[in-house]
Amino acid sequence: MDEKSAKEYFLNCGLSERQADENSKNAKVKDSLVFVFQEAERIPGADVKSLVNLIYTVGSKLRPPSPGAAHRALLVKYVVEAKVGKVNLDAAIEYLVKLAADPFDAADFELQCGVGVVLSSDDIRRGVAAVLDAEKAALVEQRYAYPVGKLLAAARGALKWADSGALKDELDAQLAQLLGPKTAADSEPKPKQPKAAAAADKKKATTAAAADAGPAAAKEVKEIIRFPDPSENKQLRPELLSKHLEATGGKVVCRFPPEPNGYLHIGHAKAMNLNFNYPKQAPTGGYTYLRFDDTNPEAEKDEYFKGIIEDVRWMGYEPKEVTYSSDHFEQLYEWALELIRRGKAYVCHQTPEQVAEGREKKINSPWRDRSIDENLREFEAMRAGKYEEGAATLRMKMDMQNDNPCMRDLMAYRIKYTPHPHAGDKWCIYPSYDYTHCLIDSIENISHSLCTLEFNVRRESYYWLMDALGLYKSLVWEYSRLNLTNLVLSKRRLIKLVHDGYVRGWDDPRMPTIRGFRRRGYPASAINAFCDKIGVTRNENVIDFRLLEECCREELDLRAPRAMCVQAPLKVTLINVADNGVTEHSVPNHPKFPERGSHVVTLSNTIYIEQTDFRLDDVKGFKRLTPKQPVGLLHAGAAIRVVDVLRSAAGDVVELRGEIDWAPKEKPKGFVHWVDAKNSLAIEVRLYSNLFKSMHPASLDDYLADLNPHSLQVVDPAYVDRSVAALAVGTQVQFERLGFFVVDPDSSSEKQVWNRVVGLKESKWETAKDGN
Repeated sequence: MDEKSAKEYFLNCGLSERQADENSKNAKVKDSLVFVFQEAERIPGADVKSLVNLIYTVGSKLRPPSPGAAHRALLVKYVVEAKVGKVNLDAAIEYLVKLAADPFDAADFELQCGVGVVLSSDDIRRGVAAVLDAEKAALVEQRYAYPVGKLLAAARGALKWADSGALKDELDAQLAQLLGPKTAADSEPKPKQPKAAAAADKKKATTAAAADAGPAAAKEVKEIIRFPDPSENKQLRPELLSKHLEATGGKVVCRFPPEPNGYLHIGHAKAMNLNFNYPKQAPTGGYTYLRFDDTNPEAEKDEYFKGIIEDVRWMGYEPKEVTYSSDHFEQLYEWALELIRRGKAYVCHQTPEQVAEGREKKINSPWRDRSIDENLREFEAMRAGKYEEGAATLRMKMDMQNDNPCMRDLMAYRIKYTPHPHAGDKWCIYPSYDYTHCLIDSIENISHSLCTLEFNVRRESYYWLMDALGLYKSLVWEYSRLNLTNLVLSKRRLIKLVHDGYVRGWDDPRMPTIRGFRRRGYPASAINAFCDKIGVTRNENVIDFRLLEECCREELDLRAPRAMCVQAPLKVTLINVADNGVTEHSVPNHPKFPERGSHVVTLSNTIYIEQTDFRLDDVKGFKRLTPKQPVGLLHAGAAIRVVDVLRSAAGDVVELRGEIDWAPKEKPKGFVHWVDAKNSLAIEVRLYSNLFKSMHPASLDDYLADLNPHSLQVVDPAYVDRSVAALAVGTQVQFERLGFFVVDPDSSSEKQVWNRVVGLKESKWETAKDGN
């Protein structure tokens, strides 16, 4: 189309005079716009003029050589059918650019681009309320000086498919309700900082943010995830969906499917959070199965089955039912026979190495074209034990020329002469995971099969098998797995750490297993809160471990009672207190909740303080005890001063002699915790830190060389006040000024053992090594 004709055509389509003139002169843009407008006109009932801006955007942003140009006609159809509009057009364009020449998956496109998602005014109201609640303290303090753009960006992130106008209106309304009308003070200009001071403040804030993944990181707002309704799950035949909906009542049905070849780790916590919570939050309601995909008897143990059930329930989840794939081995075998009868499976005698080479080079197995009768006989011979392990497998007859390696004749059955921990010794052939998990999804009427992104390449083979057998198939959706700094989550690597004695077992508090975190003292609620905050996305990322620590601190700060413990004791003899002089002092169990009561500690003429709370020299910023500077004793209403310093032959400080002032005239600059040396408990304290030295040990080939030799430091004895004497194993307490600790199972009637759960936010003096 020439320039003049193009301009006239664009005007007829609804472009402005200026747009028509400019775009008709640019050959590449002109041709792309002509293409999309003509595509729209071919669709019956299309009102091109009312959609001119949307269609124009498609043509201008997806013009060749854009990788998404091949999908222009498809996107125009979605626009004309009102499935894509101004709310989700940019997301659709971004998706198609990334897709490029790859096959188009309508279900995935519609899920990722919010097709069919309608956010009600209530949805918008709740989402905006969550954003404002996360910033409430700052809003109340700064009022209308707070940057509204930041709030709007957070709201758009949480409510991705909301109309921007409605979102802005709701935000303005809730802000006005929270803060009230603007006052004269709100209108006053903020005092300007000198440029140097402003730059210094900005640098300080940036440094603090980089060094700390604390409350700011914890204020992330999770994007609202909306999966298609179970009734929208497309099937090979309509009656498959009808039967599914009849069986489930239209509810969302998910499964949490661990393999029982190890214990659950923190990555599984994210999977549990999604699979157990999404059905409860869905409009239709729903439920979740705890399913063991137990297809590998060599690696599975009864202890793992029991341990996983225990961990799931400790995390606060109650499955509708605990199920086992092995309970359906007979049905899986019958379906394998049916695949053979349909010409969709064959018995192969290639070695594993030959199979791998053939799949890599897209070369068919020499046994691929066996007759159906021969394959049935051979498969029965496999079941009857007539072959050695590795001598025969059943492979699915898929597509050896497919670019997706998971479509190149995957294995369905292999021979293993190993009794099964759940099914016993009935079978010597076992189904593969790729064959089993999708079929069990169908048996259990799973509506949404949610798994991590490494299974993305298996989606095609999943659907192939279901269609080959004519079975109901679940909606498959993949999300990014949880990657945390300072940890390895590979099950193979965790097994090596345990079996080779680098840690004390699966529940070692340095392990990233659920039982490791449990023994470390992490509450399940803190782990779940962490999963809520990081949300679920398809984008691969690495979460700073300190965010999990911060979630733990926030939880324990509210629930943990307080006590005083001294871990590096320095003896202080109070010379103005009689040898038998004892005073009692009330200590609140929790300073924020007086209704939780108090406990009593004693103070005699001999106490312990931390070695790091005393220095021989006066240093600027050090507010605790020195020969010239007194210090207050927490909860005693008194201060102590140094009279004499006793040293060892090597010159180390071994004892202080001092006086106590019960009514100091001036408030001490600082206060320290302490315990009565004559009336305290001697305990063992285990100080745990990161198992690995680097931030990203999972990326290291020789991860064992990165093990931190100081990941466990044992303090024995430490001294704690007697309020904790009768506490049960698993009870968390804040040792004031030190951190949160928990009673370890190794405790006995003779001595308690305490694990450090997580430290408090430390000052430079609290981490000082020099106690002189």
